[in-house]
Amino acid sequence: MDRRKFIKGSGALCFLGLSDCLNISCATGQKGKIRITGVRSAFEKEPLIQPFGFKGGYLSELWQSIAYVGSSKGDHAIGLGTQSVLWSDAAVFSGNSETDGNNMMYSITQRALELIKGMEFADPVGLLDEILEEVFEAGRKITGRPDLRKTFVLNALVPVDNALWLLYSKEHGITNFDEMIPAEFRNTLSERHEKLAAIPLISYDVTPSQLKETVDDGYFFMKIKIGQPGTQEEMLSKDIERLDALHNALKDVRTPYTSDGKLPYYFDANGRYESKETFLKFLRHAEKIGAAGQIAIIEEPFPEEAEIDVSDIPVRLAADESAHTDSDTLKRIEMGYRAVALKPIAKTLSMSMKIAKVADEKGIPCFCADLTVNPILVEWNKNVAARLKSFPGLANLGLLESNGHQNYKNWKRMMTCLPTYNEPWVHVKKGLYHTSEEFFKRGGGIYDHNPHYESLF
Repeated sequence: MDRRKFIKGSGALCFLGLSDCLNISCATGQKGKIRITGVRSAFEKEPLIQPFGFKGGYLSELWQSIAYVGSSKGDHAIGLGTQSVLWSDAAVFSGNSETDGNNMMYSITQRALELIKGMEFADPVGLLDEILEEVFEAGRKITGRPDLRKTFVLNALVPVDNALWLLYSKEHGITNFDEMIPAEFRNTLSERHEKLAAIPLISYDVTPSQLKETVDDGYFFMKIKIGQPGTQEEMLSKDIERLDALHNALKDVRTPYTSDGKLPYYFDANGRYESKETFLKFLRHAEKIGAAGQIAIIEEPFPEEAEIDVSDIPVRLAADESAHTDSDTLKRIEMGYRAVALKPIAKTLSMSMKIAKVADEKGIPCFCADLTVNPILVEWNKNVAARLKSFPGLANLGLLESNGHQNYKNWKRMMTCLPTYNEPWVHVKKGLYHTSEEFFKRGGGIYDHNPHYESLF
């Protein structure tokens, strides 16, 4: 298939009908295993309000990938993903047009679906382990990059993995997230937070006055992008200037949700600092202006390939895209990283549970970060965030980044595709998501019948 022949334009759909869901008996007869007999896929293009800048680049749209998986018993499930080529592999993004990069990721989703058709699985974690390396190799060929980052492939696998979890739940009569979590991960995901701090994203173009408006709306934990475009010297100069402006706007604001009453600063550099020396200059400036004590997290300051030991860095650094897998996460922890940004909506739920377990065993806190995902995926992320241990320094709160409402042009329409969009747990109130017994009972609505996505198939 020529990837360049995909339908272009906002809201366009593209389908792959690999097979109808056939009602075929399981040949092996193994109890508890599910046989996949039908797979299909589609995508929707969603434009952004304005170009969205990070990693020194800009996105104009995000593709919502959709996977359909059917079983030999006649059950089927539909999983969603949001493709972020720039986040998952900046080299693929910079080396191709935005459309071609998205086509490449979608082709990997298609390849994964082709691969699992006819396979049997006991649970999605085991199936992901079984196919990941083969899909990774296919991804290298599709992109033409032997050095393709594994996160690019995991991003492509999210709709497949989510469909498998929903199919697994249907086949076993599971209707809530707690029952769906395999026993080995339940200690890691055992909390039930009543409140989650909602983390908005503050991109390069957000002004201090706009940031202050966000705080006035009740938000108190914000993800601020640093590592701006340009040379290392230009980047540092811009980041320092930005830090000055933001700290001047926020330094006197108080919140009841932190131990010292001050707003926590969460910076995300997306690997833009090429050396520890340059990064320490940023931190020294933060110290100079009195901002260092408010820095709760700095995410991914260095390029992954630099493999810089950060155990001597005086602030808590979080691993994100460099923690592709549980083994990568363990390596980052050994290098001195003291937090992990979990992305079930970007690296699959299956892999994220493994990552969370490794981090928890090492006493490393996790929180759930966003990928500018659609409303349904926000609820998948929320299910995990509500069950992780509280982040240090916060008053018994979960942490959940969600910035789709800030960036999608058609967010209100997208919200109507979430069956539970009128439920109270869906909406932020004064900087917080409020869960409830109903939220936990229904898994936020991820198990509900979804007419919009069903209609695509």
